[in-house]
Amino acid sequence: MTSLADSYPWCEKVARAQAKNFYYSFLLLSRPQRQGMCAMYAFMRYCDDLSDAEGVADRAGDIARWKLDLEKALAGHSPAPHPLWPAFIDTVKRYGIPHKYFFEMIAGVSSDLEPQRVQTFAELYDYCYHVASVVGLVIIHIFGFDSPQAVELAEKCGIAFQLTNILRDVGEDHAKGRVYLPREDFERFGVSPDSFEPAVKFRELLAFEGQRARLYYKESAPLVGLIHKQSRASMRALIGIYSRLLDHIEAADYNVLPARIRVPTAEKIWVLLRSLL
Repeated sequence: MTSLADSYPWCEKVARAQAKNFYYSFLLLSRPQRQGMCAMYAFMRYCDDLSDAEGVADRAGDIARWKLDLEKALAGHSPAPHPLWPAFIDTVKRYGIPHKYFFEMIAGVSSDLEPQRVQTFAELYDYCYHVASVVGLVIIHIFGFDSPQAVELAEKCGIAFQLTNILRDVGEDHAKGRVYLPREDFERFGVSPDSFEPAVKFRELLAFEGQRARLYYKESAPLVGLIHKQSRASMRALIGIYSRLLDHIEAADYNVLPARIRVPTAEKIWVLLRSLL
């Protein structure tokens, strides 16, 4: 069994290697909060990896076993050995994170086991909630908050982040048989959800979804002022980096298919320093 002293460094290593946008914001937190964020990220990363694993015969079975291990860990029993669990359980207890969020997250990644063809925005919102809003709801418990309004705003912030991800990854997701943009919107703009043609109309569709993301960024903006003061710089950095990703997508005129659009490292550092002011 991995000790708590070894579990947190393992989670930090995962976050440094994999959390391309998240990890920079972690650096502005106190060490206990940063460790907690890394533990939560490591859990989320593992869930996501289980649903995306290529060449695995029984991904559904792997996720079911992981869910059972989660239930055991949260109940104080011994799950199958994994270096994550000591840090994960310590963080959940320390920050009083509701257990339901982790099961909602597993439900979200489980929906990706089969090809996705989203029909309506309501359906897309539900997906975004399960894979992204619950992340925000976990995070604000580590950041600290007092107003119940923070819960509603964290949900909206997660929607903004996931819509941004979907715009960035629309080509990669399509290659995996996943089309998250709603069919009703493809029909509205006269675009084929299979070929993404005509290209001009497809970019108009992406711009429409980009404006949806902008609206959720705007509506969730008061969240920064509702979390505890010592955590606000980290929250500003996280929102700043993700909104800059949307800026880059817009600057490229939504030409997201040829190559993945990224926020350069130097720009992330600039956002980090600006968030401290």
